[in-house]
Amino acid sequence: MGWRVIYIEESEYLSCMLDNLKIKTDGEKELMIPLKDIHSLIIDNYKLVLSVQLLNKCAENNINVITCGADHNPVAIVIPHNGHHQMALVIRNQLQWDEVKRMEVHKLIVQQKIRNQCRALLLCGIEQNTNFDKLLSYIQEVTPGDITNREGLAAKVYFRLLFGPDFKRFESDVINAGLNYGYTIFRSQINKVVVSKGLLSSLGIIHKGPANMFNLSDDVIEPFRPIIDVWVYNHLRNAELFTKENRLDLVKLTTHKTTVEGQKQTIFNAMVLLVDSLIEYFDGKETISFPTLELEDDI
Repeated sequence: MGWRVIYIEESEYLSCMLDNLKIKTDGEKELMIPLKDIHSLIIDNYKLVLSVQLLNKCAENNINVITCGADHNPVAIVIPHNGHHQMALVIRNQLQWDEVKRMEVHKLIVQQKIRNQCRALLLCGIEQNTNFDKLLSYIQEVTPGDITNREGLAAKVYFRLLFGPDFKRFESDVINAGLNYGYTIFRSQINKVVVSKGLLSSLGIIHKGPANMFNLSDDVIEPFRPIIDVWVYNHLRNAELFTKENRLDLVKLTTHKTTVEGQKQTIFNAMVLLVDSLIEYFDGKETISFPTLELEDDI
């Protein structure tokens, strides 16, 4: 599995040569990077030209390819057509996942998300108060399928504690820009994992949007969102602009470490472990390998 995150902004042409990414600039300089070393390729130049051969080779090497628009925000993700050697069998099993277990997984995901939100608040130096205690109480109140919407109630309390009482999600400000970009990068990484396991990415557990190709990825990302929240709190809370350097740092974030079942893992590996454990849970395993916010690195 590759380990390098390649961010392309100034190149004019990308191609493939002998299983290498060939990067060419307008100054005729060339750089070669082995495809086997690449984990993710972020293309942030909407005028850039690239070859079909390169896209095919990236798919074969399971490289996460993201293209960005003129506003620098991710627009498209390249997903391999064949993600797993037993894809048909995996999808048949996925279609037969037990509904009672689905409801229980929904509950467990929401509970872990709220736990991680509480931990995020502590990491950001937010003192425990009445609203913090309310957030803690929601963990025990989540029911199978979260029919009482404790996830939504927790989000309102959490974001106001983290970013202030006037903060609103989806406003056009620097904090929301950072959250949206970070969530999109994490989602793209999870898409890569889901497809590589042969799962049907549009068939979710919590998320069931009829036009959403990545409902399952949107389920998996939930316990990881507070990692992005901590980074945004630390770096963008008082910022006036969401910069290129901010975007690069968010792209690199999946190489940082968190904890899964007491073991340090890169955030990307934690995503793989969670997807694997979800498959195993529906096959009879009794636990799910969720990430916790025992972050080893200072983010």
